Amino acid sequence: MSVPSIEGIRRILVVGSGTMGSQIGMVAALAGYDATVQDISEDMLARAKADLSARLEANVAKGRLDAAEAGAALGRLDFTTDLASAAAGADFVIEAATERLQVKEQIFAQLGQLAPEHAILATNSSTLGSSKVAAAAGRPDQVCNMHFFNPALVMKCVEVVRHQETSQATVDTTMELARRLGKEPVLINREIPGFIANRLMGAIQREALALAAAGIASKEDIDTTARAALGHPMGPFQLMDMVGLDVIDFIAQATYAETGDESDKPDPQVAALVAAGKLGRKSGEGFYRYGS
Repeated sequence: MSVPSIEGIRRILVVGSGTMGSQIGMVAALAGYDATVQDISEDMLARAKADLSARLEANVAKGRLDAAEAGAALGRLDFTTDLASAAAGADFVIEAATERLQVKEQIFAQLGQLAPEHAILATNSSTLGSSKVAAAAGRPDQVCNMHFFNPALVMKCVEVVRHQETSQATVDTTMELARRLGKEPVLINREIPGFIANRLMGAIQREALALAAAGIASKEDIDTTARAALGHPMGPFQLMDMVGLDVIDFIAQATYAETGDESDKPDPQVAALVAAGKLGRKSGEGFYRYGS
């Protein structure tokens, strides 16, 4: 069955209520879509709902969002543990579960059975190409990556990645949906580990880590150079701390597993910090110390 044009997308389902999934759901609701965030955990859903409400209240208080608009968006966003009922009415599904292939395969197999035949099934994965879950869904031509960036409520870029069997109609509808969500989509025509953003970021981080390890310059001066000379909003060490060093290490491990390229090996400096529980801002210490 052919996928719907953008006008046929009315209800969006997001599977997974973590930071990314919940914020993607709110992005859809703010753009005027009926949206549902599904998770197997009632506690996770409750935390997601509370966090989103607090974020909207803060934006209203700062004058960034109209109170009526915030209330209307919350009214368009549902939270549920019932995947079957949520998927049954979805025109577009975005999976934002944990970055584990077996988990994603199970979800896509369920979605292939539960979602309407016309529904597009996208994964928000930043490391796993959608070809790895397309067969499980039973509709490979309607599967692609739709990778949002953290925080999804703020970041504008969305990477749309097609695999060999993704149809042009699926690509066109996904790209246009991203635009209607207020994002700036980029199309990646062939799966490649890291897509675009992570490859660019990884190249800069590898060079920064090598310069620091060789004693060429301190991490502080490397960060200052990135900001003052290249115009980056933050330096590579600051950025790694913000993203989370465990996330940086996981991306490197996943990329190296795909490519086998020695240059993609996880960095020992990052791995050592992760092993010590120093994950960056979220743990209070990474390359830098944080706190009062």
